[in-house]
Amino acid sequence: MDRWIAAVHGPALRRSPDPVVVDLGYGAAPWTAVELLRRLRAAEPRTEVVGIEIDPARVAAAVPYEEDGLRFRHGGFEIPLPGSETRPRGVGTALPADRRPVLVRAANVLRQYEEGEVAAVWARLCARLAPDGLLVEGTCDEIGRRHVWVALGPEGPRTVTFATRLGSLGRPSDLAERLPKALIHRNVPGEPVHAFLRDFDRAWAAAAPYASFGARQRWVRAVRDLSADWPVGSDARRWRQGEVTVEWAALAPGGGR
Repeated sequence: MDRWIAAVHGPALRRSPDPVVVDLGYGAAPWTAVELLRRLRAAEPRTEVVGIEIDPARVAAAVPYEEDGLRFRHGGFEIPLPGSETRPRGVGTALPADRRPVLVRAANVLRQYEEGEVAAVWARLCARLAPDGLLVEGTCDEIGRRHVWVALGPEGPRTVTFATRLGSLGRPSDLAERLPKALIHRNVPGEPVHAFLRDFDRAWAAAAPYASFGARQRWVRAVRDLSADWPVGSDARRWRQGEVTVEWAALAPGGGR
């Protein structure tokens, strides 16, 4: 996910006068925020990352890892960058009151919510974005080998990206168990995401002869074939990373295909 963000959203970071990024719900340890800072500073050295957690104890534990460009705050979907009123007393440092994030990354945050709550959470987070901002919300497995995320701008969802460590993949539909909350219950006949994964498995099977050149070449061939019927992003450099990005409108729930 961090590689994709740096490649796709790097230009927006570089254009921003204040490239502040939020790692929302970073978890029990701050490592994802630390890694995000490293990755994005390679794309834009001015990038600052703020890790936000709902558990004050997690924030307090993360503060010793603060460094230049990395801060931790207590909060939730309100994205408490303005002021410091929601931060536990004595924890970390305050931020200017007028900031809006150019990126919010929320990995494995909405898993415990109901599907019907997703749209409202998306709208709340998107309302906090800078004008050129991006929300990246999705789900991954425990060690990051399989990941599916939705990218949203201030106007709403734009794309869905499926990403995997190709050496661990049996077939593309293995990614179904990591669909984000907005889609995971829609992987049933008659729904677009089910049809997409079905067609992806067929393209993967048809590309089996390319397996002798490696899983990467098989994936690239399968995605190329898939693009004949689905609005798949055309950047083959991302395909070689084990990614495929599809327009949200093609997979949105209730479309049928």
